[in-house]
Amino acid sequence: MRKFMVNVNGKSYEVEVEEVGGSAAPVAAPTMTAPSSILTPTAKPVVQVSDDATKMEAPMPGNIISVAVQDGQNVEKGDVICVLEAMKMENEILAPVAGTVTVAVSPGDTVNTGDMLAAIQ
Repeated sequence: MRKFMVNVNGKSYEVEVEEVGGSAAPVAAPTMTAPSSILTPTAKPVVQVSDDATKMEAPMPGNIISVAVQDGQNVEKGDVICVLEAMKMENEILAPVAGTVTVAVSPGDTVNTGDMLAAIQ
């Protein structure tokens, strides 16, 4: 019996897996060579916002298809901030308040539930 930790949607689970088939010798995984840019994830810049800003968080995991605003732009309540694709549906993320927006995502970004998309001051 072997134990593993598995992360699913940010939750950790400990699982036990029974090996079947007797005493087979372990096989080394094949090695692959790839450019380091493929193997090294790019870190997203941390967006600093004031405590009284309205933070807009991703309502579900998905991919950012487009961003309709720029940093420092004034927005009205109900303006489209970005489009989030989740479960093969495009969801417009709307500004909940009027103010000046700070964008925390770019087209092509993958987000999880609760990740900050933007903030409005």
